[in-house]
Amino acid sequence: MSDDAVPAQAALRLAGVDVDLGGRPVLRDAGLEVRSGELVVLLGPNGSGKSSLVRAAVGLVPSTGTIELFGTPLARFRDRRRLGYVPQRSGVTVGVPATVREVVLGGRLPRHPVLGLHGPADRRAAAEAVERVGLADRLRTPFTELSGGQQQRVLIARALSNDPDLLVMDEPTAGVDREHTEQLAETLADLTASGTAVLLVAHDLGPLRPHVTRAVVLEHGRVAYAGPCDAVHDEGHQHPHTSDPAPVTPVPGEGVW
Repeated sequence: MSDDAVPAQAALRLAGVDVDLGGRPVLRDAGLEVRSGELVVLLGPNGSGKSSLVRAAVGLVPSTGTIELFGTPLARFRDRRRLGYVPQRSGVTVGVPATVREVVLGGRLPRHPVLGLHGPADRRAAAEAVERVGLADRLRTPFTELSGGQQQRVLIARALSNDPDLLVMDEPTAGVDREHTEQLAETLADLTASGTAVLLVAHDLGPLRPHVTRAVVLEHGRVAYAGPCDAVHDEGHQHPHTSDPAPVTPVPGEGVW
């Protein structure tokens, strides 16, 4: 790259973002960027605002400040095919009884915004995504009959099925065993190598550590650290810093979707 080359546009950019829920501040002056080919992990203790940040980033909670997706302000962003979102499993309801394949096919809906009909290409994409998370033998199994960890893997497959350019994941490894967490880490490494941008909430780095571009640590609703993950311990704490901000109120049950 030449010295005057222009850096790649951020897939996701937050600057000066505040979030208040129920009249209580949960994020203050939060900011981060995720660019093509980066895996950025968001860490911090429970109630620090991690889930509120990613939910604000995809428009699920109101916020003030700047949020841009691929250079477009969130309020004007319409190309939802480029965005994949994996919510926390807690609070996720399917509604009517649905099989694994039907849940994963839901990830293809942004490609069919008018009729919502699925064709052979959608079914192939869904099957491939389910295979990537190790559940190829469960395509016809009702979602509600799966274990918690298996349900989380189905939600990951739903996001992957649409081949997004930006993948935002809220604690995707919660309830997932070590073997499949390692499998997910390798999948994310492949995705970022092909140019996908990934923002992932986690309690610790674990098998993700070798593949992480940058860690961002939240404390009391503010960014306390952003940089290489070698400064972050596996329990999610960064090295001591000198200016602790005033606390922001955590929200009970924060992150349920």
